[in-house]
Amino acid sequence: MVALLSAWPWENFGNLKYLLYAPLAAQVVYSWVYEEDISKVFWCIHILIICGLKALVHELWSVFNNMLFVTRTLRINPKGIDFKQIDHEWHWDNYIILQAIIVSLICYMSPPLMMMINSLPLWNTKGLIALIVLHVTFSEPLYYFLHRSFHRNNYFFTHYHSFHHSSPVPHPMTAGNATLLENLILCVVAGVPLIGSCLFGVGSLSAIYGYAVMFDFMRCLGHCNVEIFSHKLFEMLPILRYLIYTPTYHSLHHQEMGTNFCLFMPIFDVLGDTQNPNSWELQKKIRLSAGERKRVPEFVFLAHGVDVMSAMHAPFVFRSFASMPYTTRIFLLPMWPFTFCVMLGMWAWSKTFLFSFYTLRNNLCQTWGVPRFGFQYFLPFATQGINDQIEAAILRADKIGVKVISLAALNKNEALNGGGTLFVNKHPDLRVRVVHGNTLTAAVILYEIPKDVKEVFLTGATSKLGRAIALYLCRRGVRVLMLTLSVERFQKIQKEAPVEFQNYLVQVTKYNAAQHCKTWIVGKWLTPREQSWAPAGTHFHQFVVPPIMKFRRNCTYGDLAAMKLPKDVEGLGTCEYTMERGVVHACHAGGVVHMLEGWKHHEVGAIDVDRIDLVWEAAMKYGLSAVSSLAN
Repeated sequence: MVALLSAWPWENFGNLKYLLYAPLAAQVVYSWVYEEDISKVFWCIHILIICGLKALVHELWSVFNNMLFVTRTLRINPKGIDFKQIDHEWHWDNYIILQAIIVSLICYMSPPLMMMINSLPLWNTKGLIALIVLHVTFSEPLYYFLHRSFHRNNYFFTHYHSFHHSSPVPHPMTAGNATLLENLILCVVAGVPLIGSCLFGVGSLSAIYGYAVMFDFMRCLGHCNVEIFSHKLFEMLPILRYLIYTPTYHSLHHQEMGTNFCLFMPIFDVLGDTQNPNSWELQKKIRLSAGERKRVPEFVFLAHGVDVMSAMHAPFVFRSFASMPYTTRIFLLPMWPFTFCVMLGMWAWSKTFLFSFYTLRNNLCQTWGVPRFGFQYFLPFATQGINDQIEAAILRADKIGVKVISLAALNKNEALNGGGTLFVNKHPDLRVRVVHGNTLTAAVILYEIPKDVKEVFLTGATSKLGRAIALYLCRRGVRVLMLTLSVERFQKIQKEAPVEFQNYLVQVTKYNAAQHCKTWIVGKWLTPREQSWAPAGTHFHQFVVPPIMKFRRNCTYGDLAAMKLPKDVEGLGTCEYTMERGVVHACHAGGVVHMLEGWKHHEVGAIDVDRIDLVWEAAMKYGLSAVSSLAN
């Protein structure tokens, strides 16, 4: 049975919960349109603005927390935040709605207070003093006593406070993620200083805004999992150790739970004899180790941007958005101009950066981002700069001791660097293994094709992947219609096939040659007109980036080759572009397999057809699974 006040009344509303702000917004609009004196609803405007500022504070802290390229050396808990925790904290902002409702009810039930709020001065020094006094003498001790009680009373911890502590890695969104009862208490803790200063006749707008925003700012600070304070600050001013907590201080509370109960001021833990003795030593240790090399990843996936809109599908933009497969969202369109400017800035000044990470069987796997977008790979004057970025990333990985670095889609473009051969030939003594991952990509596509298929139509037939697919299928006795205008390139591939299977490779130059073939393997973009040649019931397998548009309703479309990571992956909380949760592109998975197997060779240049089955079997051995798209 659910404990009283442990669940939220609107927990089943989903995003419709934001309609609870509608009465306030409607009141403002009505007064603006039909009433001469809008000052009567200033209190509504203040509530809406403060709620927006509270949400912005959490979002900005989340952005900072997830900028791993900035915070990685100062992280307190090194573990990653997984999808389970993100879902658990999905409705972290329930408390903001609750506060808006409570303040609205108080204003409606107390017209004098409403009128007082509508006429508050901008600044009042006495009000600021009153706020500080009320916070220190009421809010801090009340919160400390109740927080400690929630931990020491088994019923209250089990039915209420354990919900907050079920997030294993502190994050700014963790701060507001609690039960209804706890947030009602928090409303009292944060509300009494505000209401008290107003009732004393010394309230001001700056005090209300400042305290409401700073209260949330400090709670996010405590949960940010990044030690932002220098230990020297507390050595120069030891009294600060009693007046303000640090992220390390509160992280110890989440780790050990029996200490460090204070709201913001550790003096109450000192008075209550509940301060963790390691609080300040650990804080100093983390700050001193900031310049030291952290754990070296065993595997790196070198990714790149796709387009400006998808650049916002990053955990340091919107964590919740990044935890779902990428789709274009209307609410992101206003951010496009700003993101475009950021893209130009990255083009001019940025270097490869840490994007995300996860752990697989005690192997640290990181994704590094090359600060380039898809269209830039097709600009002739930009290719050298891109190769310089990739080369610098490979050399950095080699220097720090990474075992395998896998190149994402366009980073291994044949025209750009020969599928990685440029770097391997230029640096023959590399210890890090450079992998394009296309062997597993080919395997995923090939193993998805039903065994009873006798004929396929292949576009992009003379590309690296097209060549490997054609040679593999002809050995299986499958007739491959290879679309290419180059007789020379076709014959070169045909001669690579065993003599007895060369006749299974057939050159075609037009799409109408496949009008009776229901298995299309697409390695080159198809227009609607070109797709129209496929007969009804055709399935389009594809390895073209970006994927082709789904124009035909009487056909099915496969996704890009991908594999689901093993179930024991830890700390994974970001979706890879359009992939589902836990699914990565096959070239990413190919690098993982290379790392797990401990293979010592580079996988660059042409695909070794003889290794396709070997790589597939290795992937199966380690628990990776193919993502079938035959039903799409």
